[in-house]
Amino acid sequence: MLTRKQRDLLAFIHTRVQRDGVPPSFDEMKDALDLRSKSGIHRLITALEERGFIRRLAHRARAIEITRLPEDMVGGASFVPRVIEGGASEQGAPHNAMPVRIHAIELPVMGRIAAGVPIEAISEVSHHVAVPGQMLDRGGNHYALEVKGDSMIDAGINDGDVVVIRDQGTAENGDIVVALVEGHEATLKRYRRVKGMIALEAANPSYETRLLREDQVKVQGRLVGLIRSY
Repeated sequence: MLTRKQRDLLAFIHTRVQRDGVPPSFDEMKDALDLRSKSGIHRLITALEERGFIRRLAHRARAIEITRLPEDMVGGASFVPRVIEGGASEQGAPHNAMPVRIHAIELPVMGRIAAGVPIEAISEVSHHVAVPGQMLDRGGNHYALEVKGDSMIDAGINDGDVVVIRDQGTAENGDIVVALVEGHEATLKRYRRVKGMIALEAANPSYETRLLREDQVKVQGRLVGLIRSY
């Protein structure tokens, strides 16, 4: 799921922190990946963050927490990461941090879900995806779906994204849910009750809200996370 450059950067950061207990500077990252400018490093770090491999800590200069690694880097689905943290400037001395155990959970990807015109419901596992454990609700079962379509684009859900779903049969107004329509069409929409009816709302003005009877709609899960590929 990672590009070569994303993987190389993640491996370089991890190796340096494990060896030295301190992060490489952005200049060192740039040189290690043979990039011309640090803007390329910023783009790679943003991509790694959006895909759940790292987390940037707020209000700290150049502070990054590695939340998970690809399985072939660590030999399993969990590891003990460090927080890699810089000072007020990129050349400032970084500080060590206590390690925190973070788990990556393997979830089944149950095929594709329509964020647009509904498609036939899919119940077969196509593959698995590693998801940061902190993305999941405690005490619930979860699965993942690949998004097809652009009807939820204004909610930040794009065609090709993988959505993480908590398996449940109920929803609150405003939840984004997997809805099974009339027993055979599955779609990803925002859920609302409107005058005894169920409204399945798109997040794209090009699509109309669908109003359906309660007996036509079965909630099959609630959105709790998203993984984006590049």
